[in-house]
Amino acid sequence: MSLIKTNEIDPNFWNKKRIFLTGHTGFKGGWLSIWLASMGAKITGYSMEPKASPNFFDIVGVHEAIDKSVMGDIRNISDLKDAITFASPDIVIHMAAQPLVRYSYENPIETFSTNVMGTVNVLESIRGVKCVRAVLIVTTDKCYENKEWNWGYREIDTLGGYDPYSNSKACAELVTASYRESFFPHKLYEEHGVAVATVRAGNVIGGGDWSADRLIPDAIRAFESNKILVIRNPLATRPWQHVLEPLSGYLLLAQALFNKGTNYGGAWNFGPNDKDARSVQEVVDLLIKKWKKNARWKQEEGKQPHEANSLKLDCSKAGKNLGWYPKNSLEEAVSSIVEWHSEYRNEANMKEVTLNQIRDYILIHNIKKD
Repeated sequence: MSLIKTNEIDPNFWNKKRIFLTGHTGFKGGWLSIWLASMGAKITGYSMEPKASPNFFDIVGVHEAIDKSVMGDIRNISDLKDAITFASPDIVIHMAAQPLVRYSYENPIETFSTNVMGTVNVLESIRGVKCVRAVLIVTTDKCYENKEWNWGYREIDTLGGYDPYSNSKACAELVTASYRESFFPHKLYEEHGVAVATVRAGNVIGGGDWSADRLIPDAIRAFESNKILVIRNPLATRPWQHVLEPLSGYLLLAQALFNKGTNYGGAWNFGPNDKDARSVQEVVDLLIKKWKKNARWKQEEGKQPHEANSLKLDCSKAGKNLGWYPKNSLEEAVSSIVEWHSEYRNEANMKEVTLNQIRDYILIHNIKKD
């Protein structure tokens, strides 16, 4: 695999590209929708209604920024096929998922049907649409068999997943690999013209996330209501990163898939620098320091469901072959979250706030290229 010539996201590439994005009503999908729209992409979003209230989708006006917003369930293959066929996309980015660990213990059937069969349905729908050139399937860093070691997991390491959520994402990786080898193989690329990759990010944080049972949203809710934040495992270590970090990797990879084909297929990690794989307690203490108001936390009592204690990603593949490296520190990420929510409380135009943070990130991204 040869290194691409630039590690910059090219607005000219994305201008007028037809994108089919599942999960556009979610936090991560919403940020990506705004970024893509700012570059002139023609986006069809396909997702369930947002669950949280308030939520990024409504507050930022994602539905107004994109071309078409379809409320649908990826488990319904008939509706999904119709939507993809009608959209005639150049690029498909699959983000829709059941994304919560504790919820997966309570609802394993929903978790597996959404994350596994939903992925099958997306890939099966793509088979009948000749215009698709690049496909990104978004999974998670938790798809690896966690051995609790102190170094980062590489894309060639064993898949696993203890809890239903993590395991379902490992299954989605296997499903994608099967479809890639069976229907979109490298040796027949000239015939089918489709390049397929999976992407695995760390613990993504950012302004506008009100999802249930996530550390930063739980902290924001507690601090804004002057309540004590209750956390499950203060010593658990996670690879924390601002939402724009992995999204920048997805955009670079999609460009490479579209332009250079199956050479860029397979699995890719997009995580933070090793120094930003920190404990839950460190992240909360940093947020409290930036919050500059009365904010406290305590550990939840009682037995908790199993979760990995230590998790890191090795992103050297993305660095070598895409020129992608994390640019923002955890401190910068937390500062941007506090700023975003401060603007929201002050009733600012949140689409402009979001776009400004994207523009600032791009500027930093370009300055810190080397």
